[in-house]
Amino acid sequence: MPPPKARHLNYLENRWLASILTKIEKWVFNHKKFVYAISLAVVIFSVSGMLRLKAQGFIVDDLPKDDVIYQDLKFFEKNFEGIMPLEILVDTRKKNGFAGARALPIFEKIDSFSREISASPEMARPLSLVEGLKFAKQGFYDGDSNNYAVPNSFDGSFVADYLRVRKDSSAGKGSFQKLMSAFMDSNRQVTRISVNMADIGSKRLPLLLDSLQQRANYYFDSSKYHVQFTGTSVTFLEGSRYIINGLRDSIIWAFALISLCMLYLFRSFRILLCSLIPNLIPLALTAGVMGWAGIPLKPSTVLVFSVALGIAIDVTIRFLISYKQDLPRYNGNIEETVMHTLRGTGISIIYTSLVLIAGFIIFMFSGFGGTKALGYLTSLTLLAATLTNLILLPVLLLTITPKKENP
Repeated sequence: MPPPKARHLNYLENRWLASILTKIEKWVFNHKKFVYAISLAVVIFSVSGMLRLKAQGFIVDDLPKDDVIYQDLKFFEKNFEGIMPLEILVDTRKKNGFAGARALPIFEKIDSFSREISASPEMARPLSLVEGLKFAKQGFYDGDSNNYAVPNSFDGSFVADYLRVRKDSSAGKGSFQKLMSAFMDSNRQVTRISVNMADIGSKRLPLLLDSLQQRANYYFDSSKYHVQFTGTSVTFLEGSRYIINGLRDSIIWAFALISLCMLYLFRSFRILLCSLIPNLIPLALTAGVMGWAGIPLKPSTVLVFSVALGIAIDVTIRFLISYKQDLPRYNGNIEETVMHTLRGTGISIIYTSLVLIAGFIIFMFSGFGGTKALGYLTSLTLLAATLTNLILLPVLLLTITPKKENP
């Protein structure tokens, strides 16, 4: 390729950027205590905000508030206690556990447990095989509402005969057989209780499930029955936990691998310390802002930390590699090396950061909450990382390393 022309290099002579770098040099060499004081204040602000940070997510909370799906969900939550499925499986641990007259006591337990579920303001009326039996008894007694109850031992034989499976020539199955196949497995060992509930979030849902588990243990002896909670609501809760814990572990592994790479490249614990601090503070600042602004940790926001860390550490490596290459040229003089490294890499770091911030900040115009959060939180982290790598990192190098280092 031909050598670049003068107009291709005009960005290197930008007066605005040159004045910014001149001010940064003054802060780095003449106001170290001021830089440390500001950094300490940012850390205190971040830690206090992190203490207010909460991990909570909703199934559709990233949808716009004027979206049809979101409005429909809120309508059903207000008028029908929600539409989020929660399935409760009751396992008798033996075949034909729900067959015959011996199943009547089990049905009574399910009915009592279902009444407690329906009493919860977040839960709709449960549906189960017991509801079918109660409707059948009411129908057997000519629709008398007073007989809407679980058949007892007295009228069980009459209702059982009434519910006897008869093949329908057109459908192939009796109506009660269809009900049984929908709420009971073929071995008549496991039945399910189907409940619709409100989208109460990943913070309240575990408390509600623990409360329901305690009531289930009260009605169903754990030595005879096994009660399991499943459904979309539980799947969402477990998925949120898995993503948050997985990304937390990924950040830990990222720092560990970055530390090993830094030790391999620079063979110095001082340089390692200088490289990690400027990248920890931006992540802590973002978490602190989320805490103060009431932005919860959820799968769509916790993703920011891994993305921003991977991009921000590139700026640190670029600065330190240039520092290591310039060190022999100035005979190990730290101050001269830091000054020339700052002048040589400062403009490219600023331009690269501006391009990255512009690329992420466009996500703020998205209507989806997760994408919007990725835009402004990642941009904030990259902006803070640019400042810490251009100001705090040189100050740390000047403070921690000796006046003259062996190149």
